[in-house]
Amino acid sequence: MVNQIKSPRAESPVIEEDSQKIVKIRHTCAHVLAMAVQTLFPETKVAIGPWTETGFYYDFDRPTPFTPEDLEKIAAEMGRIIEKNLPIIREVLERSEIAAEIERLNQPYKKLILERIPPDETITRYFIGSPDAGRSDREPSLIDGAVSPPEEFWWDLCAGPHLNSTGEINPDAFVLESVAGAYWQGDEKQPQLQRIYGTAWQTPAELQNYLQQKEEAQRRDHRKLGQQLKLFSIQEDAGGGLVFWHPRGATMRYLIEDYWRQAHLEAGYQFLYTPHLANLDLWKTSGHWDFYRDNMFEAIELEQQSYQIKPMNCPFHVLTYQNDLHSYREFPLRWAELGTVYRYERSGVLHGLMRVRGFTQDDAHIFCLPEQIAAEILGVLNLTEKILSDFGFTNYEVNLSTRPSKSVGSDSVWELATAALIEALNAKKWDYIEDQGGGAFYGPKIDIKIQDAIGRMWQCSTIQVDFNLPERFDMQYVARDGSRERPIMIHRAIFGSLERFFGILIENYAGDFPLWLAPIQVRLLPVSDEQQHYALGVAMQLKQAGYRVEIDKSGERLGKQIRTGELEKIPVLAVIGKREVSSKTLSVRTRQGGDLGSMTLVDLLGKMQTAILSKTNL
Repeated sequence: MVNQIKSPRAESPVIEEDSQKIVKIRHTCAHVLAMAVQTLFPETKVAIGPWTETGFYYDFDRPTPFTPEDLEKIAAEMGRIIEKNLPIIREVLERSEIAAEIERLNQPYKKLILERIPPDETITRYFIGSPDAGRSDREPSLIDGAVSPPEEFWWDLCAGPHLNSTGEINPDAFVLESVAGAYWQGDEKQPQLQRIYGTAWQTPAELQNYLQQKEEAQRRDHRKLGQQLKLFSIQEDAGGGLVFWHPRGATMRYLIEDYWRQAHLEAGYQFLYTPHLANLDLWKTSGHWDFYRDNMFEAIELEQQSYQIKPMNCPFHVLTYQNDLHSYREFPLRWAELGTVYRYERSGVLHGLMRVRGFTQDDAHIFCLPEQIAAEILGVLNLTEKILSDFGFTNYEVNLSTRPSKSVGSDSVWELATAALIEALNAKKWDYIEDQGGGAFYGPKIDIKIQDAIGRMWQCSTIQVDFNLPERFDMQYVARDGSRERPIMIHRAIFGSLERFFGILIENYAGDFPLWLAPIQVRLLPVSDEQQHYALGVAMQLKQAGYRVEIDKSGERLGKQIRTGELEKIPVLAVIGKREVSSKTLSVRTRQGGDLGSMTLVDLLGKMQTAILSKTNL
């Protein structure tokens, strides 16, 4: 039974006061980190130090790498700064003044940051401690509740927000986690800096919960499990961000694709296959060349023409539509494609299956009449619910993004589309969070994040109304009165990409896939060579019934065979010894149920069929 989809945030909204508090804690910790580093290593240049969803970081420029021992010293110095309860002081000043001080302190990255601040924007900096300790020519404005100024101080060019004093940080609720390389502004052509990551919470209990979840996330890391279970690899000899699907992973991909196709056929979709590249002029017409060029690979020159490998499937579906003149009577048209696209991602952001350069989108486009939008969106939501729940995801966060300040399309069309999205969400009785002005310039959208087994949220499904491409390509249909009108175009993806969704599946199940998805469903374990013939007969019957089965031919002792099967997370292990051969049975062990005892092959087939139909484990 499918659980009703709810938005976790809508059920348990974050209290604004607590949300601001944790932001201030983490942002202040970033400043305390930088102060500690420059206290211990005065030659260090500082760059940026923001708060993040789970903590904070700060980027530093110094010739010597930070060591684990350095992190311990830095954390201890942070504890000292926190214990001193130094005030946090905000100061507003003229651009020329701060520029002069940055120049005097020889902090080149702060100079670059200052240059990026618009001329009409207020320049602020935050002191830890009092500026009066080093200067006497200024009366700073103390934040309410700050304690009396000490003798030491440190400052950073910053817009805030921050705590009133360092003593508001719980010294037992933060840790420094790691050091990593990071290019300035994320550009490989810029200097490489050292980034120190940390996490900070309001209480030690919250910190421990986070660390336990982090440990669990590391255990579920799809990159590690992908190698361990022989599912996929990233071959650096072929290039970063390009996925090689190994036999077991390819089997699972086939199962996912086969399920996806069947679900879409039942939902009234038709399938397309489109090329992997096209003339560069197509991407200029679509607008990708103007707005998305940085994420596209270089064009290919061929016979005095430029060809562009595709970063998206949308223009190809539009060209397919343009091949014929359509009537309003044909709508809605639902066209779907498992289309492989290629996008340039910087090497520093590539991450297993989650961030790659070549991936397959479960793309679909719906062409419909204005009055059909709400029904089509509802159909997409129903299909999304079915597919995601069958893969084990039943708790979602739903976001509705509305018209931004800069957009294309008339007011009436935007109002119609937004109202249709809301109507569909209300029909599903789904809670949602409205992101006012967060839509794309070409239309409003719905984004769905799925919650995995350890509570993490992953962005997957997107439903996007598009007024831009129909205009750019002059798309038309013959209306009821014989006039030519523009169709409504809806983009939608449910998985987002097969690669990323597969990575999420691995981590959600920690590699313990439900029986219907497991690449190897049953492994037969003959105790000796004498049972091989019987095992071959059982394997043949299982294969004829449609199951994925293999025989352990390693010749290892039974205990080692069982251990290997457990490490490879095979759902069903069937031991075959002399007793099983004579009684025509199997001794069955499962991942979730343990030792199920002796049973006939007919009994095992019945239990497996029930588990597969319910998409659960045996």
